[in-house]
Amino acid sequence: MSPRTPTAISRRTMLRGMSALGLGGTGLLAACGTPAAKQTEQECVSTDTSGTEKTLRFSNWPSYMDESEEKVNGKTVLPTLAAFEKKSGIKVTYTADVNDNAEFYAKVKDQLGACQPTGRDIFVLTDWMAARMISLGWIQKLDHAKIPNVDANLLASLKAPSWDPNRDHSVPWQAGLTGIAYNAKATREVKSMADLLTRPDLKGKITMLSEMRDTMLFMLRLVGADPSNFTDEQWNQALEKLEGYVASSQIRRFTGNDYIQDLNAGNIAACEAWSGDVIALQADNPNIKFVVPEEGLGLWADNMLVPNKATHKANAEAVMDHYYDPQVAATLAAWVNFICPVQGAQQAMEKIDPELVDSPLIFPDQPTLSKAIAFMPLDEAKAKLYESDFNKAIGG
Repeated sequence: MSPRTPTAISRRTMLRGMSALGLGGTGLLAACGTPAAKQTEQECVSTDTSGTEKTLRFSNWPSYMDESEEKVNGKTVLPTLAAFEKKSGIKVTYTADVNDNAEFYAKVKDQLGACQPTGRDIFVLTDWMAARMISLGWIQKLDHAKIPNVDANLLASLKAPSWDPNRDHSVPWQAGLTGIAYNAKATREVKSMADLLTRPDLKGKITMLSEMRDTMLFMLRLVGADPSNFTDEQWNQALEKLEGYVASSQIRRFTGNDYIQDLNAGNIAACEAWSGDVIALQADNPNIKFVVPEEGLGLWADNMLVPNKATHKANAEAVMDHYYDPQVAATLAAWVNFICPVQGAQQAMEKIDPELVDSPLIFPDQPTLSKAIAFMPLDEAKAKLYESDFNKAIGG
């Protein structure tokens, strides 16, 4: 059943509800305490019992799985996951308990640092946190023979991130773009980050994101640096640029995705925004526009990972492969509204929701993707330093 049929809810409905309650924002990355303990594959050995135990414990972000209004034993049915259970015979315990990368890191770091189980077989984290955990040796290596759909259908633009060049430890769940959104009732077109941050008519009417990598990517571009490979000197120049915009009161505040209500209502005129949120708003408000800034786009993915001591790795690989079937991927994408990382899903979308087939924010074309930039991977010490710098600059 399509998640956009009259008998189903959609993620955009959830987002409106979260916005009205003031929920859904991401917190600033807090200090993570003592340095995390590294592990190696030889020292921290995991045993897979998938052959005899048809179970899987899956942790994900809220509103990141297609849902139906149908309930079984009081629980909401998740159609694509239910289809996987029926096909595979694997019972999935699904929990939406990843509310923030740093918060989740704090939940599991002591266990993973000590080579102990987290109680999860698979969880989903954003690129930078996935990179961090892989560098610490906390994530199991995948068997590519068990994920043929992933190898065949993963978008070329997501195949080889610098922190996991062969996708030996990670598989994208969904991806997204960071750019500009504006309300056409409240302002004329905003073409660039430079416009957003300097135009007098936008003073006090814009927001930026509280996620350091999203916002600083554009600050680095504004000082002529490459966000995927920059120096400390360039970082400091970019930070000074941001501090200037804060001091001038050009920026009203820094937000998670709680900007959506203010943008929709016209309380702010424009903002730094995530592509999936914009699609959700556009369904009811055609005045909401997404812009590819002249400086480029932020590109990120949330990734499926199998942690050390997870005992059902083959079952986790089976669910990864399931979501790289184009029909399944299109069904999921029609609900979550972020970039679908699966080739062939656009064609499958023609039967699921024809209105979304040509959506540039779910199926961006190559010219759009060619403008996307990833933020440079950071080691533990550098990440802490930069996050502290950023939080001070934005008044966190």
